[in-house]
Amino acid sequence: MGQLTLLFVLGLGAVLTVPLGDRWAVPPPVLMTLLGGVLAILPFVPAIEFPPELILPLVLPPLLYAAAQRTSWRQFLANVRPILLLAVALVFVTTAAVAAVAQLVVPGLPLAPAIALGALVAPPDPVAATAVAGRIGLPRRMVSILEGEGLFNDVTAITLYHVAVAAAVSGSFSALGAGAELVLSAVVAIVVGLVLGWATARLLDLLGDATLRTGLSVLVPFASYTLAEELRGSGVLAVLVCALFLADWAADPDDVSGRITGRSFWAVIDTLVTGIAFGLIGLELSVVFGTVTDRWRELLPAAALVLATLVVVRLLWLLPAAWVARRLHRPDYVEEIPLTWRETMVIWWAGIRGVVTVALVLALPFEVDGGGDFPERDAIVFVAFAAVIGTLLIQGLTLPWLAGRLGVEADTSAEERLEHELAVRAAKAAKQRLREIESRPDVPEELIDALAKRAYDIGARISPRVAQEERRESVRARVHRLRQLHSLYGELLSAARHEVLEARREPGADPEVVDRVLRELDQRSLPHHGGL
Repeated sequence: MGQLTLLFVLGLGAVLTVPLGDRWAVPPPVLMTLLGGVLAILPFVPAIEFPPELILPLVLPPLLYAAAQRTSWRQFLANVRPILLLAVALVFVTTAAVAAVAQLVVPGLPLAPAIALGALVAPPDPVAATAVAGRIGLPRRMVSILEGEGLFNDVTAITLYHVAVAAAVSGSFSALGAGAELVLSAVVAIVVGLVLGWATARLLDLLGDATLRTGLSVLVPFASYTLAEELRGSGVLAVLVCALFLADWAADPDDVSGRITGRSFWAVIDTLVTGIAFGLIGLELSVVFGTVTDRWRELLPAAALVLATLVVVRLLWLLPAAWVARRLHRPDYVEEIPLTWRETMVIWWAGIRGVVTVALVLALPFEVDGGGDFPERDAIVFVAFAAVIGTLLIQGLTLPWLAGRLGVEADTSAEERLEHELAVRAAKAAKQRLREIESRPDVPEELIDALAKRAYDIGARISPRVAQEERRESVRARVHRLRQLHSLYGELLSAARHEVLEARREPGADPEVVDRVLRELDQRSLPHHGGL
């Protein structure tokens, strides 16, 4: 089996583990890690050969860009305090604690590599945690906390990691210089992210085709990361800033097909890259154990102590930090914090390590300046992988049980209230535009009447509560008829598509013309077409 075949197998596994995880109630990241472990012990499966310097630029940008699209700049600003309390500060505390423990339990480990180890195991993986959280029905607010924590933990941890690795490679370290480098890295990243976000928004205005716009969105995270790194900035922060800028300020409300295409594309990329990354974790296990065959009895207790440190430090930090966040919280101020000690315990146990830790540890250089080996690289890799596997299997598999025992579940009433409020706002906006249309002399009266019904239906189809109480049942019936009409119209379009595809196989048919007609039929299936 060659490297490309192995990559294909991992990609296929990333797709198949999603429905299998739903059926077996096991998170897909856990299944992919197990798949990688099984592949690693097969004699015909080759070892992964991947240049360490390419791992971070290829893996992190698409994952961070996809994750950032699920949040917003406003949400970040509203949650600055809990992010700083529950996320950024925790990275520094965890890094320091792990570095101290690692120096005690790994003989001969210098300070800079110990800090690098602490930084690379410090950030929990939002992908693994939210993959579990979404399936067990945690409150959306808690999922947002985990996603926000993961994003900003990554930024902080990766910046610390780069400083520590640079110190280990060069053999010199200055606290003042490191602090200045952290500040410079953040400033450069923010500038690069905003400039590229603004430039991308202008380019998107020029590209009318949804395919081209999606293609540009593929290049943006890699460009942000690479340019920031070239200018000695934080590539991760640059990707995050650029993605948040585009999500909030470059969105075109009328770009329906572009939005549908982009969401579908990035959902695929997120699934494939995440699955392959967790598959690599399993595949690398045999390599990791093979490099420490003579030291595993020494390193196994060290790895267990580092894993315990991660779990204990997170608990000891979250309990008082969550209490402080609740004490400082104002009822009239919207921010996402753990509201009870039960929620705090679930967030604590959701501190699963994953893709970022693996990407960082595999990106460790093999040599330092002057030609020597990177200090205790094999030991660092072993301990880091033990932390990933330990948290993934122990916490990932038991998180649903813990959430159930503590009674932490989704607050569907809050989501319904927000959905209703948005439906009211959407309906009001549609009716306001209808009043403007009514003043046009070129619009017939019968068309105005038809539009009036549909303007009313816009809000009612989202939330039937928009209708007045006495008319609610009639609205529900009308919504049901509209949905039934949409379904039946879909059958008509399906028959039309089947006939067009059949024509594609006939002699003399021009595939390009057939595809153009097929695209028109597909467009009519979108929500804003078809007279529904």
